[in-house]
Amino acid sequence: MPGSCEGQYIRLEFIRLNALPLPSDRVPAGFYVSINVDSTRCWKSPVRVVSSDKAELLGDVVTLSLHDVPELSVEIRVSYELVQILGSGEVVGKLETSWDELLNHDEPFELSFPSVCGDHPALTLKAAVVHPCDDRNGALFDVLVDCGIARDTDAGHAQFAKYMTSENVSHLNAAVEHFQLVLDQCPVSHPDRAAALTNLAWARLIGYGRDDLQDIDTTTSLFREALALRPQPHPDHPLSLYNLTEALNWRHDKKSTAADICEAAQLYHELLPLCPEGTYLRSIAAGADGVGYVINGCNKLPMDASDEGICIRRLVLELCPLGHQLRLKALFELSWALRSRFTQCGNIDDLDEGIQFGREDLSLCPEGHSDRDYYLNNLAFSLEIRFNHQGKPNDLDEAISLYEEVLCLRPVGHESRDTLLDNLGGALVTRFKKCSDIGDITRGVSLYREALTLRPPGHPCRHATLHNLALALRARYGKLHVNEDINEAIDRCRESLRLERPDDPEHHRILYNLSAALCSRSMQTQENHDEDVEEAINLCQEALAALPSLHPDRCVSHAWLQMAYLSRYRIQHNPTDLSSAMEHFRQSSMHPTEGFPQRIYVAIDWAVQAERYQHESALEAYQICLQLFDNHVMTRSSVTSRREAAATFRSAQLLPVDAASCAIRHDNLRQAVELVEQGRGQQWSLASRLRTPLEDLKSASPQLAQKLSGLNMRLSHAQGSAGSADPAAADRAATEYRRLTRQWEAAVAEIRNLRAFSRFLLPPSYEDLQAAAHQGPVIILVASQYSCSAIIVQTSGEPHHVPLPSIALADLKTLKDRFTRAIQHASRMNPAETRTDLIVLLRTVWDEIMLPIVSVLEHVLNIKHRSRIWLCPTAAFTSIPLHAANPFQTKADRSKEPCLEDLYICSYTPTLSALVRSRQLMKKRVPPSFVAIGQGQPGAGQGKALLAVDSELELVHTLVPTTAKRTTISGDTATRAGALQGLEENTWVHLACHGKQDPTQPYNSHFVMRDQPLTLLDIMERDIPHAEFAFLSACHTAVGDEETPDEVIHLAAGLQFSGFKSVVGTLWGVDDAVAKHVVEAFYKYMFHPKEVGVMDPTKAAWALNCATHAVKTKVPLEQRMVFIHIGV
Repeated sequence: MPGSCEGQYIRLEFIRLNALPLPSDRVPAGFYVSINVDSTRCWKSPVRVVSSDKAELLGDVVTLSLHDVPELSVEIRVSYELVQILGSGEVVGKLETSWDELLNHDEPFELSFPSVCGDHPALTLKAAVVHPCDDRNGALFDVLVDCGIARDTDAGHAQFAKYMTSENVSHLNAAVEHFQLVLDQCPVSHPDRAAALTNLAWARLIGYGRDDLQDIDTTTSLFREALALRPQPHPDHPLSLYNLTEALNWRHDKKSTAADICEAAQLYHELLPLCPEGTYLRSIAAGADGVGYVINGCNKLPMDASDEGICIRRLVLELCPLGHQLRLKALFELSWALRSRFTQCGNIDDLDEGIQFGREDLSLCPEGHSDRDYYLNNLAFSLEIRFNHQGKPNDLDEAISLYEEVLCLRPVGHESRDTLLDNLGGALVTRFKKCSDIGDITRGVSLYREALTLRPPGHPCRHATLHNLALALRARYGKLHVNEDINEAIDRCRESLRLERPDDPEHHRILYNLSAALCSRSMQTQENHDEDVEEAINLCQEALAALPSLHPDRCVSHAWLQMAYLSRYRIQHNPTDLSSAMEHFRQSSMHPTEGFPQRIYVAIDWAVQAERYQHESALEAYQICLQLFDNHVMTRSSVTSRREAAATFRSAQLLPVDAASCAIRHDNLRQAVELVEQGRGQQWSLASRLRTPLEDLKSASPQLAQKLSGLNMRLSHAQGSAGSADPAAADRAATEYRRLTRQWEAAVAEIRNLRAFSRFLLPPSYEDLQAAAHQGPVIILVASQYSCSAIIVQTSGEPHHVPLPSIALADLKTLKDRFTRAIQHASRMNPAETRTDLIVLLRTVWDEIMLPIVSVLEHVLNIKHRSRIWLCPTAAFTSIPLHAANPFQTKADRSKEPCLEDLYICSYTPTLSALVRSRQLMKKRVPPSFVAIGQGQPGAGQGKALLAVDSELELVHTLVPTTAKRTTISGDTATRAGALQGLEENTWVHLACHGKQDPTQPYNSHFVMRDQPLTLLDIMERDIPHAEFAFLSACHTAVGDEETPDEVIHLAAGLQFSGFKSVVGTLWGVDDAVAKHVVEAFYKYMFHPKEVGVMDPTKAAWALNCATHAVKTKVPLEQRMVFIHIGV
């Protein structure tokens, strides 16, 4: 440098540092650049966090005084602390230079440092001479102060750096000695203690990794103490977290300690959000040797379905965000763990969540993915388990479909074909039990036999296939009763039991399934009966003893144990065995962690067996079954799926009436009424819970009323969104529905704690139901397989029982079929011809059903003639036109014997609760408005033209009082939307169009409009509390389906549910030209000239009664009796 240095300054601008070397394998907290002039003076840049690419933008500007000393050194150092730096850090780059060299450049230049471990660090800077008056940015020099702990720390770093390059243990020992000396000088309260702990721990950890030191536990403790001294938000907290994870990972790697890798996962869950993107710490922590190692370690852990194990699996999944290469495995492990916990505890939320993860897994494995078969199989297995728990047919269908895809991916010779054969065979056997398709069980047995050949003696899973084959053979025996099947099933079970490990978690299942096979054989043959039954009892007792009290499989164990006791009772007739069997029925049906379908089947069988052996528990069995049925159906998130759930239990069709019959035989008529009410119209009862009036509750607790009202709205919306065709979306909707249902149940439970609300939304008591008889007796007709009878409910007093000994359930079914044929025949006859077949049938209805009831009404209860009565038919009675019962006889004075409708004004009600609800809503009336909706020209394929519809609408318009607002919707305006609007905006409705009853899915029953059908579901979704009356001049509007007759699912009932208190409907097809006569007569009686402007929906039953009498000469018998009245 020319001239004298005195009074001159150099301005250095540090621009960039490239290829920052990190030779010690230790993640630094940051780095800095220093300029050293002599042993006492240096300048240091601020400490900066290291970036992921180790190329750092600096931006430091410093003005330094030129001194007589021509030489200086530039150093790059890494620091292991961001704040409170202990020592000078580790030198990773050092260059000796001079002032002249720095000033020998006009433009920015690179200062290249010697290579370090393959890295070539370079510092880009700019230098210029400035005058004293120029801006001086930055301090001139720091004075180096000699400090013992700093000097020892730097010495330790220097020795450690030598160890890293030379691997000479003496350098490691020297480094540890220096770091230990520093730690000894930093007591607990010392600000540098955390740094001293970390330096010592890192030296020890690297030595442990290279097998030069053995004590990893002390090292881990040092890191743990350092972390405790740097709690969040300490700047060095993230690095301390990382350091501890490294120690835990090393210990796990050497000792395979599960606790270490689990703790590391928890620490990474805290660490990663604290590491900004682009930092070196983030790149290391998020890399394969950081969190990747932890994830892989956790994924290799043994399956653990405990709460703690699943918590770890959740943490691991959170460490694998979308797009992470290890997410696939993490999803699978969590899904598997959740399913395992479900099989142990029975919480459906676990299984649903596991299926959700299984679906995501599959989405990450498109066709062609090498592991697609693996994840297909996992999802299918979970769906099959859910079907067994909840009974949703879609789950089983989807599971089999997925298994079939796996079968294609695992051809003969595939190493995992045996597992798939086992699983697909099981699903087919399950479907066979549901649908009784012989093809399913035949194929299932065949698949098991093939799997058995792939699992020869000595194979670790042979016992499982033997057990599964035994189950399939027993299932086939139950259908075909081939003795070879049951004998082989027993042999296979015994062989499985011999091969199975004593600690196998499936041990109890083999025990109770062998018990079941022995019982099955004992019931068909007397050979070895006693030995089989005794062994069966012992096996089930052993299975029960092996299971925790809340294990779901205790339900099945109890079920098979009752079967064994019943088998012994049938031979020995020991009352103790019968009592034991009934007690195990009770335990099985009430087991809280098993799914409702299994418990319902058990409860139904309990009721059947208790009836068969006249055991006192029969009534209890019915009560539990009805409650289980209600709970099960309530779990379904849509009205259609609820009906499907109800229809699944074909053996439960007669449950409500059989329960009522049992109560009658126990002389408990009040309970008979309550049971038949609880079991009938369940679909309407469940739906109506969300429309319960809350006025009284608002007075008692406005907060709870508002809470329940909000939940009602959200649940209604959830019901409407749960019918997605996408399985994943349907699962999410079902999960959300269940979550809301639990909140709703909790709110209802809270309401029941209020005074006067203890029975809020509970099944109505007999006293509650008596309100249905406020304007006349209600006659419940009970059609049970055990007896047929009637119960007459009045507004006060005890119910009255009317036995019907002349009619049985089989007779009613025959009567129904005969009515169907007679009505079809009558529709083809000339109007003037006598309907002989119908007359004979109606006479039978009179003689064997209604005459005994009328006798009690007249002579016992003194019900005056022309009073109103309500008929509430059940089961097979719902298909009989009871209101048209007629003796068709002539008295001695040549006058006719009166028929039922001569004596009383008949109405129907689906349930007593529906009638009570309609009466309550009648208290709120608004000014009447009348809409006549007609569609005589339906769209293509929707039925023939109805030529009399327009004239019928005109006629009705002229008969409706002018005081009411009157509207007509017909022709092009009679669309689905137009009809719905008309229903919602008016209190009185007349509908004339085609009506279609869907026998397979009654919720799809509909009125035919110009564009789209107006379905029962459309109507149910409307809440029209101000609606009053509807006349349905359409076919089949008041007839339910055959699968669930006691649910009373038809269009007329739907209108009543939506708010119409009084409805006239039809039981079969109507002739629109003939029906117009009934319509005209009805409205003339309904709106009598002497009652100008009066529109009273409670007059509808009387008006219909008068109308059908008035048109006898114009309208044939079947077209008069087709109309019935429902409601108030």
